[in-house]
Amino acid sequence: MIKISVFIEFLPRQVSNILLMNEYPYNLHLLISPKFLKMKFFLSSFTFLALCIQASGESDDYQKYAMFAQNAERAKPANPIKTELPLKLFKNARIALIGNTLFDRLRNFGHFEALLQQGHPNHQLILRNLAWSADEIDLQPRPDNFADTNQHLTAMKADIIIAAFGYNESFAGVEKIPDFEIKLREYLSSLKSSAYNGISAPNVILVSPIANENIKGVDAGNLNNRQLLAYTNAMQKICAIEEVGFIDCFIPISKSMKDTKGNLTINGCHLNEFGYLQLAKILYEGLTGNTSPPLNQDVRAAVIEKNTQHFYRYRPLNTFYYTGGRRGKYGYLDFLPAMKNFDLMTSNRDQRIHRLVKGENPSPIIDDSNVPPLPETQQSRGANQWMNPQQELDAFEIDPRFEVSLFASEEEFPDIACPIQMRWDSQGRMWVSCSTTYPHVYPGQSPNDKIVILEDIDKDGKADKCSVWAEGLNVPLSFEFGNGGVYVSEEPHMTFLKDTDGDGKADLREIPLTGFGCEDSHHALHDFAWTPDGDLIFRESIFHHSQVETPYGPVRQKNSGWFAWEPKQHRLTSFGSHPSTNPWGVTFDEWGNHVASYPIFASAHHALDPPYPEQHPRPNGMQAYSGVCGQEFIDFPNWPDELQGMMVKVRYKPTNRVELLEWNEYEYGYEEKYISDIIFSKNLSFIPVDLRYGPRGAMYVCDWYNPVKGHAQYSLRDERRDRISGRIWRIMPKHAEPVSPPKIHKASIGELLDILKRKEYRYRYWAKRELREKNPKIAKREIDKWVEKLNPQDPRYRNHQLEAIWAYRNLDLTNIPLLRNLLNSDNHYARAAATKQLRYWHGNTKDGNKLLEQAAKDPNGLVRMEAAIACSYIGTKEAFNILKQMNELPNEKHLNYAIITALGSHKMRNFWDPKTVEVDHPEIATILNKNKRKEKEAEISKKNSKFDRQRNLLKVKVKCLKERMLFDLETISAKKGQPIRLEFYNPDATPHNFVLVQPGSLEEIGQAANLMATDPNAAKTGQFIPDSKKIIVHTKMLKQEEKETLRFNAPKQPGEYPYMCTFPGHWTIMKGTLVVK
Repeated sequence: MIKISVFIEFLPRQVSNILLMNEYPYNLHLLISPKFLKMKFFLSSFTFLALCIQASGESDDYQKYAMFAQNAERAKPANPIKTELPLKLFKNARIALIGNTLFDRLRNFGHFEALLQQGHPNHQLILRNLAWSADEIDLQPRPDNFADTNQHLTAMKADIIIAAFGYNESFAGVEKIPDFEIKLREYLSSLKSSAYNGISAPNVILVSPIANENIKGVDAGNLNNRQLLAYTNAMQKICAIEEVGFIDCFIPISKSMKDTKGNLTINGCHLNEFGYLQLAKILYEGLTGNTSPPLNQDVRAAVIEKNTQHFYRYRPLNTFYYTGGRRGKYGYLDFLPAMKNFDLMTSNRDQRIHRLVKGENPSPIIDDSNVPPLPETQQSRGANQWMNPQQELDAFEIDPRFEVSLFASEEEFPDIACPIQMRWDSQGRMWVSCSTTYPHVYPGQSPNDKIVILEDIDKDGKADKCSVWAEGLNVPLSFEFGNGGVYVSEEPHMTFLKDTDGDGKADLREIPLTGFGCEDSHHALHDFAWTPDGDLIFRESIFHHSQVETPYGPVRQKNSGWFAWEPKQHRLTSFGSHPSTNPWGVTFDEWGNHVASYPIFASAHHALDPPYPEQHPRPNGMQAYSGVCGQEFIDFPNWPDELQGMMVKVRYKPTNRVELLEWNEYEYGYEEKYISDIIFSKNLSFIPVDLRYGPRGAMYVCDWYNPVKGHAQYSLRDERRDRISGRIWRIMPKHAEPVSPPKIHKASIGELLDILKRKEYRYRYWAKRELREKNPKIAKREIDKWVEKLNPQDPRYRNHQLEAIWAYRNLDLTNIPLLRNLLNSDNHYARAAATKQLRYWHGNTKDGNKLLEQAAKDPNGLVRMEAAIACSYIGTKEAFNILKQMNELPNEKHLNYAIITALGSHKMRNFWDPKTVEVDHPEIATILNKNKRKEKEAEISKKNSKFDRQRNLLKVKVKCLKERMLFDLETISAKKGQPIRLEFYNPDATPHNFVLVQPGSLEEIGQAANLMATDPNAAKTGQFIPDSKKIIVHTKMLKQEEKETLRFNAPKQPGEYPYMCTFPGHWTIMKGTLVVK
């Protein structure tokens, strides 16, 4: 017996393609007898594939656990049944929850199912939560090839479906209710007419949205309740028509909000724990008609544990490797056996719940003895060399101007295994997020990732103490301090952690935002950073589908982009969405310009997203690099003067190094220029994933030291993935002394404001982080006084004014006179930064449009770039009219991209339609057509670059001999099929071209060209290139001093292939031969 991978080259092409693409996940364990290979392939490809599939019982066993959109079973039609409430539940009923974030978040609390199980102790109910954040009845984005709700309902054999919709739909406004009613009827009709259990139609119950409430920062009740009530009434009406059950949660939750002294929500629209208890009672009583029983906390805990295991199965991390485009090589054994085991573990927890509600006292240790071990996974390539910290340091090639030392490693502090991100707190302590769970959780494991604190107590540049601040986290790709705690990435969530009792351990955990993509765990939510003016920004990368509910409506983004979150207003904004990959690292220069990796000058990419699910175009012609993980500008005084203002960057691919670069302004933005390496490592297990200045002027490199790097290159379960190592390296200029940091922890407002005058960005960053926590009213008085005392003669006066602007916005304050002063300054950096604030303060000014138009016509490109982007945020007709005129001034690269993406933003698209733009807005059409040409040129350039990188490329230069009608090369030799890059140059005053033709066709093509001299159209264009299939490749007719490059593969058949000039009459003497051997 041999594996199919051994003989796949012998299969018919259609079959081998199917297996290699893994359209069906059977390519790892198909075993075929060698005798079978001798059979003649007279069977159809699909018949052969079926035989292959039947040959592997193991593949059949695992296949049924795959929930792929392309082949997961769908329910057959059934006669609908009327659902009347209260509903009498029957034994072994299988209940599905579907819908939006109301139910998606419910899985974390467990009240409703606990009450339902307690109220029916002998029924052995099965409940599965299939809800998804921000789902709507007709908009339910999912990962690539991920089974839809219908298929999941079929897989779980649902008898009863409880659906929560209406919240996200309501943001369309009350005027869209008639459309909503039509869609709702269609949706309910389909839902109630499908035999998900394989026998009969389900009972269907529709749940209304809850009422919103006004809380500090957002008056969600005032914003949303009018339309929410209107949609609730519409839902109730449609349910009566369609004969499905309806539970009104709006009225009872609204009443609870009035009766309760404290808040029921975390953000005005999403329930907290107490709110979910109230909802559970409403749902229970609405469904069963009975008063809910007293809640048993043991049952609730058991429900939450069951929900957790089911969630790992239903919505695993790295779904692009489970269902999507990268499932081909490893996805089968990496996921399907795990899906089987998660199903078993979920079922085991169902049984424990059933025993608890019967009054039994089962062991708190759940019996998972029926869960088999996962099969071994493939190791298809070698891993990199592992070294201990000293060996790794010895392998560094270090710039002689610097010293590199080990700050901390797994040898002293095992808790820092697999470090990802570093942050410094106001006390000068380094916090590190670490993930041994990465790339994701497998059955039988619990995520136990950590945030640890490293302290250099004796200030000798080496950590002395390590403390675990938070544990039990799930792949914390990034984190940042705020609101007295820490915001953490835990896809699909952004989590908030806080130490409320001061014991040095996080004890509060909330989920302010959920619904971010999980398609690739290293592309997920990351790069948490505070902007200078107080937004918490973060981003995702390729493959991802995110949809997040907020009090202002759903925020959706597809396939990479940025988010900005304003925690005090609970407002989330998506911007800068465009195709990108591996984009890590974020910082800001002294004027607030956003610097990242993909793209580098990220400020140009701040226009609001286009209408979902569209993306902005690729940043063609602008620097954008994959594999960069962090950067810092050199601004500490203990670094050499000649390096001040330069940038240090860490890179983990294609080579692993710490780079030194220049940051250079040009007419329309900024570009970086590579200078040299501070550290270069030939040991590819060195994986620098973060870079940070410390408070005493050293730079620190976070080293995810691992012999296995990458997702697609290795199995996610490859046992060679290191889960022990972790290093933090310290970089200092030789002979430099550490600086004394200013007091930040417990500093007064005045002391913090004085730190804003410092040149060091990180000091200013940390000071604003503290300032953000201060009382806004008190802080305003202090900032006002501080601004009045600023010295106009100070060389950094405009920087200080700008820091004041940022301080005001950090505290949700404004200072319009100061903004106006900066907008009219003679410093274009200050004008550009002030123009950016028009995004937020435009509505606070009486002459906002005048100020915006002034910036849009500014002589400086950076200022105009910020004006274009501001238009996308302001979103008015006046802003649109200003924006569409901006193409009249010179614009290229970053400025041009800002104009195009601002025009494409969803707010600006309210004023123009791509279908009618040529007629309605020809000036916009001109901009877009120009960009399309650039995109096409960029695509051709990319294709040409790939062609030119082929190892066996033949490079040929051919030119015309002046005034002689001859090529300078009469013979070119090539191997059959060899790639050829031929550059043709015409220095002659007469037009010439280069035409390669089939053997024996020289005269035929030449005569045809001669005849074209009598064709008025050919004479007009001057091209004279016959329309013949015997022409293999040709240039256009080149005028004097023109060049053209041809890229083609030499013919596969050996022979002599003529080439000639087809200008009428030239071919008889202006010719040569390509000899293919």
